[in-house]
Amino acid sequence: MIVILKSNPNPDQLQGLRNWILSKGVQIHESTGESHTILGLVGDTSKIDTDLISALDIVENVKRVQEPYKNANRKFHPEDTVIKVGNTQIGGGSLTIMAGPCSVESEEQIIEVAKAVKASGATMLRGGAFKPRTSPYSFQGLGEEGLRLLLLAKKETGLPVVTELMDASQLPLFEDVDVIQIGARNMQNFNLLKIVGAQDKPVMIKRGAANTYEELLMSAEYVMAQGNEKVILCERGIRTFETYTRNTLDIAAVPSLRTLTHLPIIIDPSHATGKAALVSTLAMSAVAAGADGLLIEVHNDPTKALCDGPQSIKPDAFDVLAKKMKALHGFMQDLEG
Repeated sequence: MIVILKSNPNPDQLQGLRNWILSKGVQIHESTGESHTILGLVGDTSKIDTDLISALDIVENVKRVQEPYKNANRKFHPEDTVIKVGNTQIGGGSLTIMAGPCSVESEEQIIEVAKAVKASGATMLRGGAFKPRTSPYSFQGLGEEGLRLLLLAKKETGLPVVTELMDASQLPLFEDVDVIQIGARNMQNFNLLKIVGAQDKPVMIKRGAANTYEELLMSAEYVMAQGNEKVILCERGIRTFETYTRNTLDIAAVPSLRTLTHLPIIIDPSHATGKAALVSTLAMSAVAAGADGLLIEVHNDPTKALCDGPQSIKPDAFDVLAKKMKALHGFMQDLEG
Protein backbone atom coordinates (compact mmCIF):
# COMPACT_ATOMS: atom_id res chain seq x y z
CA MET A 1 0.00 0.00 0.00
CA ILE A 2 1.18 3.53 -0.72
CA VAL A 3 -0.11 6.72 0.84
CA ILE A 4 0.43 9.89 -1.20
CA LEU A 5 0.44 13.00 0.97
CA LYS A 6 -0.53 16.52 -0.03
CA SER A 7 2.15 19.19 -0.32
CA ASN A 8 3.53 20.46 2.99
CA PRO A 9 1.54 18.13 5.27
CA ASN A 10 0.92 19.23 8.86
CA PRO A 11 3.86 17.76 10.86
CA ASP A 12 1.71 16.78 13.86
CA GLN A 13 -0.90 15.05 11.69
CA LEU A 14 1.85 13.29 9.72
CA GLN A 15 3.49 12.00 12.89
CA GLY A 16 0.12 10.84 14.16
CA LEU A 17 -0.42 8.92 10.92
CA ARG A 18 3.03 7.34 11.18
CA ASN A 19 2.38 6.25 14.77
CA TRP A 20 -1.00 4.75 13.87
CA ILE A 21 0.46 2.78 10.94
CA LEU A 22 3.36 1.47 13.04
CA SER A 23 0.90 0.39 15.75
CA LYS A 24 -0.62 -1.95 13.17
CA GLY A 25 2.68 -3.80 12.86
CA VAL A 26 3.42 -2.35 9.43
CA GLN A 27 6.75 -0.80 8.41
CA ILE A 28 6.94 2.55 6.65
CA HIS A 29 9.22 3.41 3.73
CA GLU A 30 9.09 7.20 3.34
CA SER A 31 10.07 8.93 0.11
CA THR A 32 10.07 12.72 -0.27
CA GLY A 33 10.01 14.14 -3.80
CA GLU A 34 9.81 17.67 -5.17
CA SER A 35 6.05 17.98 -4.76
CA HIS A 36 4.83 15.00 -2.76
CA THR A 37 5.77 12.74 0.12
CA ILE A 38 4.94 9.06 -0.28
CA LEU A 39 4.57 6.56 2.53
CA GLY A 40 5.17 3.00 1.39
CA LEU A 41 3.56 0.51 3.77
CA VAL A 42 5.42 -2.80 3.95
CA GLY A 43 3.91 -5.79 5.72
CA ASP A 44 0.40 -7.13 6.26
CA THR A 45 -1.79 -4.19 5.25
CA SER A 46 -4.99 -6.23 4.93
CA LYS A 47 -6.34 -4.83 8.20
CA ILE A 48 -5.64 -1.20 7.35
CA ASP A 49 -8.73 0.71 6.25
CA THR A 50 -7.84 2.73 3.15
CA ASP A 51 -11.01 4.84 3.48
CA LEU A 52 -9.99 5.87 6.98
CA ILE A 53 -6.59 7.07 5.77
CA SER A 54 -8.09 8.78 2.69
CA ALA A 55 -10.31 10.87 4.95
CA LEU A 56 -7.33 12.59 6.57
CA ASP A 57 -6.68 16.20 5.51
CA ILE A 58 -3.01 15.56 4.72
CA VAL A 59 -3.70 12.59 2.41
CA GLU A 60 -4.16 13.02 -1.33
CA ASN A 61 -4.54 9.38 -2.39
CA VAL A 62 -4.18 5.79 -1.16
CA LYS A 63 -3.37 2.85 -3.43
CA ARG A 64 -2.85 -0.85 -2.83
CA VAL A 65 0.20 -2.28 -4.57
CA GLN A 66 -0.09 -5.73 -6.08
CA GLU A 67 3.57 -6.41 -6.86
CA PRO A 68 5.35 -8.53 -4.20
CA TYR A 69 8.40 -6.23 -4.19
CA LYS A 70 7.68 -3.07 -2.20
CA ASN A 71 10.93 -1.27 -1.35
CA ALA A 72 12.27 -1.70 -4.89
CA ASN A 73 8.98 -0.59 -6.45
CA ARG A 74 8.91 2.74 -8.31
CA LYS A 75 5.41 3.32 -6.96
CA PHE A 76 6.94 3.53 -3.48
CA HIS A 77 9.85 5.68 -4.62
CA PRO A 78 9.06 7.69 -7.79
CA GLU A 79 12.43 9.47 -7.84
CA ASP A 80 15.43 7.58 -9.23
CA THR A 81 17.82 6.35 -6.55
CA VAL A 82 21.33 7.81 -6.70
CA ILE A 83 24.08 5.86 -4.94
CA LYS A 84 27.24 7.64 -3.84
CA VAL A 85 30.45 5.61 -4.17
CA GLY A 86 33.63 7.39 -3.17
CA ASN A 87 33.95 10.51 -5.30
CA THR A 88 31.53 9.26 -7.92
CA GLN A 89 27.88 8.19 -8.08
CA ILE A 90 25.67 5.64 -9.78
CA GLY A 91 22.43 7.00 -11.19
CA GLY A 92 21.19 10.57 -11.31
CA GLY A 93 22.03 11.12 -14.97
CA SER A 94 25.71 10.15 -14.74
CA LEU A 95 27.31 7.34 -16.76
CA THR A 96 29.23 5.00 -14.49
CA ILE A 97 31.91 2.96 -16.24
CA MET A 98 33.20 -0.01 -14.25
CA ALA A 99 36.15 -1.60 -16.01
CA GLY A 100 38.92 -4.08 -15.28
CA PRO A 101 39.90 -7.73 -15.69
CA CYS A 102 37.59 -10.63 -15.08
CA SER A 103 40.09 -11.95 -12.56
CA VAL A 104 43.00 -10.46 -10.67
CA GLU A 105 46.07 -12.44 -11.79
CA SER A 106 49.09 -10.51 -10.52
CA GLU A 107 50.10 -7.16 -9.06
CA GLU A 108 51.60 -6.04 -12.35
CA GLN A 109 48.47 -6.98 -14.30
CA ILE A 110 45.88 -5.32 -12.06
CA ILE A 111 47.90 -2.13 -11.54
CA GLU A 112 48.55 -1.77 -15.28
CA VAL A 113 44.91 -2.31 -16.20
CA ALA A 114 43.64 -0.06 -13.40
CA LYS A 115 45.83 2.85 -14.51
CA ALA A 116 44.84 2.33 -18.14
CA VAL A 117 41.08 2.28 -17.58
CA LYS A 118 41.26 5.29 -15.26
CA ALA A 119 43.17 7.25 -17.91
CA SER A 120 40.42 6.38 -20.38
CA GLY A 121 37.67 7.62 -18.08
CA ALA A 122 36.54 4.63 -16.05
CA THR A 123 34.99 5.73 -12.76
CA MET A 124 35.24 2.37 -10.97
CA LEU A 125 37.56 -0.65 -11.03
CA ARG A 126 36.09 -4.12 -11.38
CA GLY A 127 38.01 -7.33 -10.84
CA GLY A 128 37.45 -10.79 -9.45
CA ALA A 129 39.34 -12.21 -6.48
CA PHE A 130 36.93 -15.08 -5.83
CA LYS A 131 35.68 -16.64 -9.07
CA PRO A 132 32.67 -18.97 -9.40
CA ARG A 133 33.40 -21.26 -12.35
CA THR A 134 31.29 -23.89 -14.06
CA SER A 135 34.16 -26.37 -13.95
CA PRO A 136 35.88 -27.20 -10.63
CA TYR A 137 39.14 -27.50 -12.61
CA SER A 138 39.05 -23.92 -13.94
CA PHE A 139 40.96 -21.04 -12.32
CA GLN A 140 39.04 -20.04 -9.20
CA GLY A 141 40.79 -16.72 -8.58
CA LEU A 142 43.57 -15.77 -6.17
CA GLY A 143 41.18 -15.40 -3.27
CA GLU A 144 42.37 -13.26 -0.38
CA GLU A 145 45.62 -12.41 -2.19
CA GLY A 146 43.63 -11.26 -5.23
CA LEU A 147 41.53 -9.03 -3.02
CA ARG A 148 44.68 -7.53 -1.49
CA LEU A 149 46.01 -6.74 -4.97
CA LEU A 150 42.70 -5.26 -6.04
CA LEU A 151 42.74 -2.92 -3.04
CA LEU A 152 46.35 -2.06 -3.83
CA ALA A 153 45.20 -0.98 -7.30
CA LYS A 154 42.51 1.11 -5.62
CA LYS A 155 45.19 2.83 -3.53
CA GLU A 156 47.34 3.44 -6.61
CA THR A 157 44.56 4.92 -8.75
CA GLY A 158 41.88 6.15 -6.36
CA LEU A 159 39.25 4.17 -8.26
CA PRO A 160 36.45 2.68 -6.11
CA VAL A 161 36.36 -1.12 -6.32
CA VAL A 162 33.54 -3.51 -7.18
CA THR A 163 34.17 -7.23 -6.71
CA GLU A 164 32.18 -10.40 -6.16
CA LEU A 165 31.32 -11.89 -2.79
CA MET A 166 30.63 -15.62 -3.07
CA ASP A 167 30.15 -16.62 0.55
CA ALA A 168 29.31 -14.92 3.83
CA SER A 169 32.56 -16.18 5.35
CA GLN A 170 34.46 -13.84 2.99
CA LEU A 171 32.64 -10.72 4.23
CA PRO A 172 35.31 -9.61 6.78
CA LEU A 173 37.75 -9.30 3.87
CA PHE A 174 35.44 -6.84 2.07
CA GLU A 175 35.71 -3.99 4.58
CA ASP A 176 37.54 -1.72 2.10
CA VAL A 177 35.60 -2.87 -0.98
CA ASP A 178 33.28 -0.12 -2.22
CA VAL A 179 30.58 -2.18 -3.95
CA ILE A 180 29.77 -5.82 -3.22
CA GLN A 181 28.81 -7.77 -6.33
CA ILE A 182 26.39 -10.67 -6.04
CA GLY A 183 26.92 -12.84 -9.10
CA ALA A 184 24.28 -14.38 -11.33
CA ARG A 185 24.69 -17.79 -9.68
CA ASN A 186 24.00 -16.27 -6.25
CA MET A 187 21.12 -14.03 -7.30
CA GLN A 188 18.70 -16.24 -5.38
CA ASN A 189 21.02 -17.15 -2.52
CA PHE A 190 18.60 -15.53 -0.11
CA ASN A 191 20.67 -16.06 3.02
CA LEU A 192 23.60 -14.27 1.39
CA LEU A 193 21.29 -11.46 0.25
CA LYS A 194 20.07 -11.00 3.81
CA ILE A 195 23.64 -10.81 5.06
CA VAL A 196 24.72 -8.13 2.57
CA GLY A 197 21.43 -6.36 3.30
CA ALA A 198 22.66 -5.87 6.85
CA GLN A 199 25.79 -4.06 5.59
CA ASP A 200 26.08 -0.32 5.02
CA LYS A 201 27.63 -0.83 1.61
CA PRO A 202 26.26 -0.70 -1.98
CA VAL A 203 25.31 -4.08 -3.44
CA MET A 204 25.17 -4.86 -7.16
CA ILE A 205 23.02 -7.87 -8.04
CA LYS A 206 23.52 -9.61 -11.37
CA ARG A 207 20.45 -11.09 -13.02
CA GLY A 208 20.50 -14.88 -13.20
CA ALA A 209 20.78 -16.55 -16.59
CA ALA A 210 17.15 -17.71 -16.49
CA ASN A 211 15.49 -15.24 -14.12
CA THR A 212 12.65 -12.80 -14.75
CA TYR A 213 12.57 -9.09 -13.95
CA GLU A 214 10.31 -9.78 -10.99
CA GLU A 215 12.68 -12.40 -9.60
CA LEU A 216 15.57 -9.94 -9.92
CA LEU A 217 13.56 -7.28 -8.11
CA MET A 218 12.62 -9.76 -5.39
CA SER A 219 16.33 -10.41 -4.86
CA ALA A 220 16.82 -6.67 -4.48
CA GLU A 221 13.90 -6.70 -2.05
CA TYR A 222 15.71 -9.23 0.15
CA VAL A 223 18.62 -6.79 0.51
CA MET A 224 16.43 -3.74 1.00
CA ALA A 225 14.18 -5.46 3.55
CA GLN A 226 17.23 -5.72 5.81
CA GLY A 227 17.68 -1.94 5.70
CA ASN A 228 20.24 -1.56 2.90
CA GLU A 229 18.67 0.54 0.16
CA LYS A 230 21.91 0.94 -1.84
CA VAL A 231 21.09 -1.68 -4.46
CA ILE A 232 22.23 -1.70 -8.10
CA LEU A 233 20.76 -4.03 -10.72
CA CYS A 234 22.94 -5.57 -13.43
CA GLU A 235 21.72 -7.16 -16.66
CA ARG A 236 24.40 -9.55 -17.98
CA GLY A 237 22.57 -11.59 -20.57
CA ILE A 238 20.14 -14.46 -20.25
CA ARG A 239 20.08 -18.02 -21.56
CA THR A 240 18.08 -18.53 -24.76
CA PHE A 241 18.10 -21.08 -27.60
CA GLU A 242 20.83 -19.09 -29.38
CA THR A 243 24.24 -20.79 -29.25
CA TYR A 244 26.38 -18.34 -31.24
CA THR A 245 26.83 -16.11 -28.21
CA ARG A 246 27.49 -17.08 -24.60
CA ASN A 247 24.23 -15.42 -23.51
CA THR A 248 21.65 -13.12 -25.08
CA LEU A 249 21.75 -9.50 -23.90
CA ASP A 250 18.26 -8.37 -22.92
CA ILE A 251 18.55 -4.69 -23.80
CA ALA A 252 14.82 -4.32 -23.09
CA ALA A 253 15.72 -4.80 -19.43
CA VAL A 254 16.77 -1.14 -19.24
CA PRO A 255 13.44 0.53 -20.15
CA SER A 256 11.44 -2.30 -18.57
CA LEU A 257 13.18 -2.13 -15.20
CA ARG A 258 13.15 1.66 -15.38
CA THR A 259 9.35 1.44 -15.40
CA LEU A 260 9.22 -1.01 -12.50
CA THR A 261 11.90 0.28 -10.15
CA HIS A 262 13.83 3.34 -9.00
CA LEU A 263 17.11 1.43 -8.63
CA PRO A 264 20.12 2.10 -10.93
CA ILE A 265 20.59 -0.25 -13.88
CA ILE A 266 23.99 -1.45 -15.12
CA ILE A 267 24.66 -3.43 -18.31
CA ASP A 268 27.45 -6.02 -18.62
CA PRO A 269 28.13 -6.39 -22.38
CA SER A 270 31.11 -8.68 -21.77
CA HIS A 271 29.27 -11.62 -20.19
CA ALA A 272 26.30 -10.97 -22.45
CA THR A 273 27.92 -12.58 -25.50
CA GLY A 274 31.36 -13.83 -24.47
CA LYS A 275 32.82 -12.22 -27.59
CA ALA A 276 35.12 -9.20 -27.37
CA ALA A 277 34.23 -8.09 -30.90
CA LEU A 278 30.61 -7.49 -29.84
CA VAL A 279 31.28 -5.59 -26.61
CA SER A 280 31.55 -2.12 -28.16
CA THR A 281 28.27 -2.33 -30.10
CA LEU A 282 26.34 -3.69 -27.12
CA ALA A 283 27.84 -1.09 -24.80
CA MET A 284 26.73 1.70 -27.13
CA SER A 285 23.27 0.13 -27.32
CA ALA A 286 23.08 0.14 -23.52
CA VAL A 287 23.99 3.83 -23.36
CA ALA A 288 21.36 4.64 -26.00
CA ALA A 289 18.76 2.65 -24.04
CA GLY A 290 19.44 4.77 -20.96
CA ALA A 291 21.51 2.49 -18.74
CA ASP A 292 23.10 4.13 -15.71
CA GLY A 293 26.40 2.44 -16.37
CA LEU A 294 28.49 -0.34 -17.91
CA LEU A 295 30.51 -3.21 -16.46
CA ILE A 296 33.26 -4.00 -18.97
CA GLU A 297 36.05 -6.55 -18.84
CA VAL A 298 39.44 -5.14 -19.85
CA HIS A 299 42.67 -7.18 -19.92
CA ASN A 300 46.15 -6.13 -21.02
CA ASP A 301 46.71 -9.50 -22.74
CA PRO A 302 43.39 -11.33 -23.30
CA THR A 303 45.03 -14.27 -25.08
CA LYS A 304 46.84 -15.16 -21.85
CA ALA A 305 44.00 -14.35 -19.46
CA LEU A 306 43.31 -17.02 -16.85
CA CYS A 307 39.58 -16.29 -16.99
CA ASP A 308 37.21 -15.15 -19.77
CA GLY A 309 39.89 -13.89 -22.15
CA PRO A 310 37.67 -14.20 -25.27
CA GLN A 311 35.24 -11.58 -23.93
CA SER A 312 37.85 -9.13 -22.64
CA ILE A 313 38.92 -6.10 -24.66
CA LYS A 314 42.37 -4.50 -24.61
CA PRO A 315 43.03 -1.11 -22.97
CA ASP A 316 43.41 0.69 -26.31
CA ALA A 317 40.03 -0.64 -27.50
CA PHE A 318 38.50 0.38 -24.18
CA ASP A 319 39.91 3.88 -24.61
CA VAL A 320 38.14 4.26 -27.96
CA LEU A 321 34.92 2.79 -26.56
CA ALA A 322 34.94 5.02 -23.48
CA LYS A 323 35.18 8.15 -25.62
CA LYS A 324 32.33 6.96 -27.84
CA MET A 325 30.13 6.10 -24.87
CA LYS A 326 30.66 9.48 -23.24
CA ALA A 327 29.87 11.29 -26.49
CA LEU A 328 26.69 9.26 -27.00
CA HIS A 329 25.66 9.75 -23.38
CA GLY A 330 26.04 13.52 -23.74
CA PHE A 331 24.05 13.46 -26.98
CA MET A 332 21.23 11.45 -25.37
CA GLN A 333 21.08 13.87 -22.46
CA ASP A 334 20.83 16.80 -24.84
CA LEU A 335 17.93 15.10 -26.62
CA GLU A 336 16.10 14.50 -23.36
CA GLY A 337 16.85 17.99 -22.08
